[in-house]
Amino acid sequence: MERMRRLILSAAALLVLAAITGHDMFLKLPSYFLAENSPATIALMNGTFEASENVITRDRMLDVSIVGPADERAHPDTAAWTDKGNTAWLAFQTGDAGTYVAGVSTRARIIALSAEDFNEYLRHDGVLDVLEERVRRGIADQAARERYSKHVKAVFQVGEVRTGTYAHMLGYPIEIVPQVNPYALSVGDELPVLVLLRGEPLPAQLVYASHEGYHGHDDEGDHMEAVRTRTEESGVARIPITATGRWYVRLIHMEESEEDSVDYESNWATLTFAVR
Repeated sequence: MERMRRLILSAAALLVLAAITGHDMFLKLPSYFLAENSPATIALMNGTFEASENVITRDRMLDVSIVGPADERAHPDTAAWTDKGNTAWLAFQTGDAGTYVAGVSTRARIIALSAEDFNEYLRHDGVLDVLEERVRRGIADQAARERYSKHVKAVFQVGEVRTGTYAHMLGYPIEIVPQVNPYALSVGDELPVLVLLRGEPLPAQLVYASHEGYHGHDDEGDHMEAVRTRTEESGVARIPITATGRWYVRLIHMEESEEDSVDYESNWATLTFAVR
């Protein structure tokens, strides 16, 4: 009976941990190369770049934006979204040829985790600076309450004309902004991205990137991404382009909260694009 109780408690802890760890959010298109003035869809995935694990409900979406080549910003109606399985899909219409940006920003939620679960989440999702600081200060045995929100973007190409829209800033709490047009890149090139926290360049931030089909593992057997780097003093991180296909860049910025009811505040960001 005691063994069964421990198994149930362990399973419950894993479910709580799974509610946040590994749940990066991505805007992902079936194809990042679209025709002009045509219907298109974009998926909002919450889980991994390969598979969504749950639907993001409309009430969590603070902003949904699509920016076209003339830098006009549209906010699609919630009626344009449909759910299929664990994925929310946005239907929209492309316009003139050019480079487009789509974005979604979510409301904050709070999660409470035991010390063990919180530390494992930090390790698993690569929030290593916070984990190291907890160990250094001798507080790694303390439980944590975290407020988190997610802010995601996709850059895609309509027709053949490339425009400067790729650098359009949506004003999210944290944002990844390409510094060159991804659709001018080939394998062997580098994509510099500017990371902004509340509109200011963020130095020394851990940044990860990878592409579909990459399957690396670290010494502990965990999935490892193709790129792990940090932003420079200027807030720019540099992503080497090593393969064609659909790519993502991701990060989690976490800092201690000054509020009594919350220990940490985190803002998650992703950017997706494709390379031919």
